[in-house]
Amino acid sequence: MWNLGFPEIVIIFIVALVIFGPRKLPELGRSLGRGLSEFKRASNELKRTWEDEVEAVKHEVDVGQDELKKIQTDLE
Repeated sequence: MWNLGFPEIVIIFIVALVIFGPRKLPELGRSLGRGLSEFKRASNELKRTWEDEVEAVKHEVDVGQDELKKIQTDLE
């Protein structure tokens, strides 16, 4: 995701431990995890909706092309 190495993660953890303290850190971790999972779920839902809409438009275009071909063959 952000290309963080082990030293960077350790520094972030130490800073968070100093700022928030050992009692608050697990609660913050859980909140962060919930927030990230909610964001991932919402982005997957948006992606799925987008793909459904694209498929619906493709279907409409295919139906329109079929109707045009039918009209063209009827005119010939």
